[in-house]
Amino acid sequence: MKKIKMPWSRAEELPPPGPIDATAFMPVTAEDVARRKRRLISSWAAVAILVTLAALWIHKRSTDPLKAQEAFTAGQQLMTLAKYSQAILTFDRAIALKPDYAEAWMMRGRAHSALYETDAAIEDFTKAVHLRPKDAGTLLERGQAYLSQKDYRAAIADGSAAAAVDPNRAAAYNLRGAAMRETGDPKMALEDFNRAVQLDPNADNYFQRGATYQRLGEYALAIADFTRTIEFQPSLAQAYYARAEAERSAGDLRNAEKDHEQGRILDGR
Repeated sequence: MKKIKMPWSRAEELPPPGPIDATAFMPVTAEDVARRKRRLISSWAAVAILVTLAALWIHKRSTDPLKAQEAFTAGQQLMTLAKYSQAILTFDRAIALKPDYAEAWMMRGRAHSALYETDAAIEDFTKAVHLRPKDAGTLLERGQAYLSQKDYRAAIADGSAAAAVDPNRAAAYNLRGAAMRETGDPKMALEDFNRAVQLDPNADNYFQRGATYQRLGEYALAIADFTRTIEFQPSLAQAYYARAEAERSAGDLRNAEKDHEQGRILDGR
């Protein structure tokens, strides 16, 4: 029988051998499995830590304002009891929990003022002003601290700023007038006190205007303002002393002596 010759040989049926991947034949050891498992666990642990930190941050953001409010309320209560040093500590905590808590900065400033720590008070009031630049009350708090420190330029600046924010705020004109008078300009001060009395005819505004009239030698007007002061606040010894001085300057020695004596009685002397 005639043998049929194939067009190719069996050897030609197979493709030529390529490079052999040795790693495909390497056995997977227990150590490899353990290493992969550790990497997986580490990845999940990192994710869990991030999730936990995020949850803690959210929780802190939600609870810190509440804790700050609690500390602030405690500080207010201590202020009413005149426990100013303890109040400062509670306001410290409120501010640490909520650094933008303007009221806490303001109250801590008041506590420092009560302890005659004027520099510290001004620092706190300044922080409150930065947080609430359009609040006339905050400016007035700082202005009064400057006035007590005899920094009259700064007091005038804060009084002017407060008046610009709230033109109907009598205390702004009272503050600026007091500082103006101390700088040796009683006429300009009188304009501010006239405005203060017009807006709020109270004991302090009348007293300050009366003191300015006295500085100007207008004794009759000074006596009239001190009399109005006494009508508003009959127990104010300083008003009787001031009226006595004005009466003495006007030549009314009899009434001056009576007012001076009444001032001494109110003073408990």
